[in-house]
Amino acid sequence: MSKNINLNLPEFSQLTIKEVKAFTSELEVDAELPEIIEILNQDSRKGVQKIAARLQRKITKKDAVIKKWEQMNKVEAELYSQGFQVVVGLDEAGRGPLAGPVVAAAVVLGTDAKIYGLDDSKKLSRKRREKIFSKIKAEAKFGVGQATSSEIDKYNIREATFAAMKRAVKDLLPKLDQQPDILLVDGNAVIPGLTVEQKSIIDGDAKVNAIAAASIIAKVTRDNIIFKYAEEYPQYNFKSNKGYGTAEHIAALEKHGSSPIHRKSFGRVPE
Repeated sequence: MSKNINLNLPEFSQLTIKEVKAFTSELEVDAELPEIIEILNQDSRKGVQKIAARLQRKITKKDAVIKKWEQMNKVEAELYSQGFQVVVGLDEAGRGPLAGPVVAAAVVLGTDAKIYGLDDSKKLSRKRREKIFSKIKAEAKFGVGQATSSEIDKYNIREATFAAMKRAVKDLLPKLDQQPDILLVDGNAVIPGLTVEQKSIIDGDAKVNAIAAASIIAKVTRDNIIFKYAEEYPQYNFKSNKGYGTAEHIAALEKHGSSPIHRKSFGRVPE
């Protein structure tokens, strides 16, 4: 009984299960939550005990997210411990689609930004991506670059991707107090033509926080670009396929031919 008073909580035994559920639905994971769970578990009602179990799962999930962030922070933490001061994560979105640009992002999280939930953007739901996208924008420094479908056709997708990454770095530079010390690039190759130190990391968007942040910025930015094209070229249903070669998209190409944003150098795209 005294625990309820000390925590300034209602007397749960006097509340209906619906009222307990309403009260606990917005509780955040903090130092008091385990004690609240203990109180609820002492209630004989099965419905209240189920609520306690749900809150316990919330703690477990939060612990897992923190653990994942710490695991993905090891590369950056090691670099900072070696004296690196500006560590940049780089990734792209849109290498595979038949239409639209390839978009790259360069992100500096620094030593203070703890943005939990970072991961390979493809593993996140659209809602989750956009929520984390907003956090990155608020708490980190980033730059964005893109290469158009025409540039992809002119050079090839690999070279166009490198061009987009260079533009992302260029966009980032004015927002920094000093030059980058190292670029962590997702994939198996570094960006040619840059003098700054680089390290390529295969599956980096699932292993390194700064690269994961870059993958989310690139993905959400590209999605927003392609959604605008969806309004201009509704016959291809870009809002659904985002330019990728789905059966529906291929059928639309066969019926309508290609648009100005299609990659003519890609095999399934007609001239």
